[in-house]
Amino acid sequence: MSAVATLLVGLLLTRLMDPSQEIYHREGFAVVALVWVFFSICGSLPYMLAEPHHSFTDAIFETMSGFTTTGATIFTDIASHSRPILLWRSITQWLGGMGIIVLGIAILPALGIGGMQLFRAEVPGPTSDKLTPRIRDTAMILWKAYLLLTFICFALLWGFGMEPFYAVCHALCALSSGGFSPHNESIAYYESSVIHYILIGAMFMAGMNFALHYQISRGKLGNLFKDTELRIFFLVVIVSAGVICIKTLSLGVYSDIPTAIRDSLFTTVAIVTTTGFGTVDFESWPVVSQFLILLLMFTGGCAGSTAGGVKIIRLIILFKLLSQQIQKLFHPKAIIQLRVDHQVLSSEVFLSVLAFLIIYITSFGTGTLLMTSTGLDIVSAASATASCLGNIGPGLGAVGPTDNYSTITTFGKWLLSFLMLLGRLELLTVIVLFSPSFWRR
Repeated sequence: MSAVATLLVGLLLTRLMDPSQEIYHREGFAVVALVWVFFSICGSLPYMLAEPHHSFTDAIFETMSGFTTTGATIFTDIASHSRPILLWRSITQWLGGMGIIVLGIAILPALGIGGMQLFRAEVPGPTSDKLTPRIRDTAMILWKAYLLLTFICFALLWGFGMEPFYAVCHALCALSSGGFSPHNESIAYYESSVIHYILIGAMFMAGMNFALHYQISRGKLGNLFKDTELRIFFLVVIVSAGVICIKTLSLGVYSDIPTAIRDSLFTTVAIVTTTGFGTVDFESWPVVSQFLILLLMFTGGCAGSTAGGVKIIRLIILFKLLSQQIQKLFHPKAIIQLRVDHQVLSSEVFLSVLAFLIIYITSFGTGTLLMTSTGLDIVSAASATASCLGNIGPGLGAVGPTDNYSTITTFGKWLLSFLMLLGRLELLTVIVLFSPSFWRR
């Protein structure tokens, strides 16, 4: 019924619209944002029609969480839902992982015209360099890498004991940095360390720039060691997991070192890649470990990945900019260029990074303030806002790893749904639509 309804609306739109019109810059941004809203409305139909029925607000929240790969859920008993619904949850995240628009460009020649405008608005990160001269070929390369990694993850999970249906669901959500699991206990349902480490690898691969996967497929392994963002990403994961592991062991949370290493590494990768899978209730960890997890919610993965958050490359550019300003205090007349991987950054790039960070912090502060007005305590409000804005899923307090978002008020769910869209489309793509000058010809 959902498919038929969506198909009829699609056919109606093709009758009303003129396909010969070219998509320009402003139309590209509008199409991207509005398509995500439209897809979320259509995608919510199965949740409202199937047993158990969900309200329109809850259905939109769950669908937006899926397509934006956030992983926040209003399902209080996930296992009580039918397998088709559980599979649909996973599919929404897998489609949203690389982006509905990029999928359309890859398989629909009709969107080949004006495709670059759509691609720039869709691909996460401060830059969106093409791998090939034709945007359609670029999108196809990205999707081939995405499909291959998803299949490898599925095969490994199935091969090491996971039931095929659950292996499909977890593979779809791991490579999309989504985090939906068909189990109430998430990945904690499985006691196999092998399965945990397979998912750690899958989440890490999803957090990498997919352009690097393309380079790997061409045999250019040396590019992995030359990429500054990847090196910093790896360093953040290792240091954060190490600190959490040492702290939990020293305070007696764990007595088994291998388990401490596994849970610390899994949680760190799940949060920094904004996947949100869980193997442990990290709210039982020391406060310093919880605070580190909160910081990781703002970090995110690499640009050009399926991860959300601020992105590692933006933080690198920010620290380089701070370093430049400090050096200018001692050498006011010096001309100091900002470089990443031996490439000089233009003023346009670091100004866009500053603008993004300012809007991100403002959105976080405003969202937290509005969420506290719904009755949430400050920890729950702040972590829910950070989690949805960064497309992560679990937070702290009332929205912790063992809780869900079902108790959030209707206003809170709509606000968090908007924050999910805001974070997934990198803020400016959505905010520009609210600017009066954007609509003036």
